[in-house]
Formats: sequence, C-alpha cells, structure tokens
Amino acid sequence: MLTKFQSHINENLPFLKKKKLLLATSGGIDSMVLLHLCHQLELDIRVAHCNFQLRSDESDEDEDFVKSQTDKLQIPIFIKKFDTKRNAEKEKSSIQVVARNLRYEWFNTLLINNDYDYILTAHHLDDSLETFLINFTRGSGLDGLTGIPEQNGTIVRPLLPFSRTEIEIFAKENNVEWREDSSNPSDNYLRNKLRHNVIPILKVLNPSLLHSFQNTISNLKQAQSLVDDASRIIYRKVVTDINFQKRINLTELIQLPNYHAYLYQWLEPLGFSDWDSINDLATAQSGKQIHSQNHTLLKDRNELIVFPKQECEKTTLFLIEKEQNEIKFPLKMAFCNVDDILNQATNTIFVDEDKLQFPLEIRKWQEGDFFYPFGMNGKKKLSKFFKDEKFSLLDKSNTWLLCSDNQIVWVIEKRQDERFKVAEETTKILKINYTK
Repeated sequence: MLTKFQSHINENLPFLKKKKLLLATSGGIDSMVLLHLCHQLELDIRVAHCNFQLRSDESDEDEDFVKSQTDKLQIPIFIKKFDTKRNAEKEKSSIQVVARNLRYEWFNTLLINNDYDYILTAHHLDDSLETFLINFTRGSGLDGLTGIPEQNGTIVRPLLPFSRTEIEIFAKENNVEWREDSSNPSDNYLRNKLRHNVIPILKVLNPSLLHSFQNTISNLKQAQSLVDDASRIIYRKVVTDINFQKRINLTELIQLPNYHAYLYQWLEPLGFSDWDSINDLATAQSGKQIHSQNHTLLKDRNELIVFPKQECEKTTLFLIEKEQNEIKFPLKMAFCNVDDILNQATNTIFVDEDKLQFPLEIRKWQEGDFFYPFGMNGKKKLSKFFKDEKFSLLDKSNTWLLCSDNQIVWVIEKRQDERFKVAEETTKILKINYTK
C-alpha cells in the first residue's frame, strides 16, 4: 500500500510535497494508517487531535494514545478539548453536526495562525460509498452522488482511492497501533446502519462493489462536468450580475426545455431548497418571494432577482451634523459649499443650504412619504413615484432618503426635491455627492 500511496501522491496530489500539512488524527485505524504513511514518505506533517469528551474516560484515553504515538514519531501535535454536548444544547443541533463544525473551525484556525497549507483527513473509499448511499436515501442532485471530493479548498483526502480492507491489511502488516471507538458497532447512526447492514449485502451481490462504485463515481463526475459547462454557458446568456444581485431573464430562460435544472444549479449553492415553489415562481405574479437562510429570490416582472438578505438596521435614522463634510455609513456621501452649479449628475445635487435644518437625516422610505419632485408643481406620494418609475420591490427596499426636519430633500440618486433647489436669492450653495 505504501508504494501505491506514494504513486497516488506523485501523480494526483504532487502539491502536497514540501507543504506544511496538518493531519487530523482521531486515534482510529484510518487516521493512524494515514499518519504512518505520511511519516514514511517524510511529508512535512503535524497532528491535530480533537477530544470531544463524548465517551468519558475513552475520550481522554484516545487523547493520551495519540499523544504517545506522535511522541514516538517525533511529530508536533495540537490537542483541543471541546464541551460538545453543551455546544449542541446551546445551538439546538445534533452532536454530530456540532462536533464537525467545532473540528473544522479549529483546524482552520490552526492553519491560519501557523501558516500551514493543507488539512489532511483519513476518509477512504468505503466512507465515500457510505456518503453516496446517505445522499441517495435522502434525495440528492447529481452533485450529492459524486462521493466525497478528494480536495475541497484546503481540505485534502489522500486515502480516498483505498478501501477499508487495504487499510486494515496495512495496519496489521506494519504493526500500526490504533484505538477502537466503542460507538462503531452501534446502529444508532445512519452511517453505521449502512456500514453494518446494507453494504455487506451489496458486497455479497457484487463482490467487486467498490471497483464498480469507483467507475460509477467517475461517470457521474463526467456527467457533472457536462452539467457545469452547460450551466455556465446558459448563465452568461440569461443572468446579469449587478453588484450583489443576480438578475435572471425569465423571458429567455423559460424557452429552454430544462430551465428548472439551470435554476437548481444556480440557486442550490445559495441554500435554496423549496424547488416546487421556485419552479412555480416563473409564472407567479410580481412581488412573490422565496427565502433561503442568507438570500432572497424575488419575482419582478420578467426577471427573477437573487440578492443577499439585508439585516434591518438597528437604527433606522442616521444623522448628519452641519460640520460634517463626509459620511461613510450607511452611504458614502460628501458635502461641500460651492459658488456655482457645475457638473450636474444623478449622483449629485445642489441645494440652498439656508433652507436646510440640521442635523440632516438619512433613512429608508416609509408608507405615506411624499415629496415635491424637482421640476414639477405639487407634491407626489413616494409610492406613486416608485410605481411611475417602475421600481421593483428590491429597488424600493434599497432606496434611501436624505431629509431635513423629516422633509425629503433627495430621493438619493433618483430625484431631488423642488423645495430645496438653488434659486436666484440663494446665498449658500451646498453640493451633496453620493458615491457607490
């Protein structure tokens, strides 16, 4: 196995050579074999061990064991204890999910603080098969059926081509010591149920199951590559990226026979999962919204607009004192006195400073707001102005107002108010500029 492992590193993971590697080591057979393989290849490794304190004395014994093994091999080690149960209760999440998050957060911290390059984990071929079956039973897209990725950013899994049997044989032939997790025989977890009850039957039905699985994964990855290529091509044709928004042209998209599949490719990475509602959105009325944890999908006329959720400002009113010549939050704006009106633009207004009452205010629009649009006689409700200008719900929510004594001076970057314009009798001209 050592020769095969070395060939795998040379051919597929040569970037690991001469890099500083952090090896996640639990003390189980998989991670201990990976530790010995990397040590024999003289890779630049150090070990990270998590003590989740979930199995009483066993967890501490695992920690002592890993420490003793790294001492023998003269390999640096980092050890971290976690109060996993308490964290799970606090976050109201499963122990497995919390343990995984704690683990990788700590690993990433070690990488950053110590200028390491990659984290190595001991996932192998059987783990990949179990993950495939878990995703299959839960219902998954193509990306969930391609097994565990060999590399995901800084996380690398060098043992993925190797089976559990190969790892066990290597451990016994090379006198590698390891610790058995007492929870492994339990069927309390889905992964263990598959490992103990389902996969053995599949191996009886097909003694070459793992080899067949590798071929299946290879074929699925090729299919995923084709999907990704098509998705990128169509994306460039029907999606426009504006700042943090994605605007999907529905008129062009729905002409495609598989447009639902493209929506899945673009929206699933953003956390969307209510596919029935998303598919119905194409023919829904304007204004309908669907939310993921961090994003909103809005139907607006002939577009679907995707944008990050904006947390409501704890303070809805922002004040600008007379002495201030610039602000940087919530918008970037500059204020200065000028002698004449020059270089007029949509992001700049000129007002009669004597008509203003300081402090000025910046706020979002509210129902019932009205102003006197520049160049027009009479007042106009802001809601009517938005309708006439064909504002989407997103446009409305992103609109800021500059106000004086709660009177609108400027619908920022949209329209100035007539009441504050520069006139013949004006003696102080204030130039107000907004920068994106």
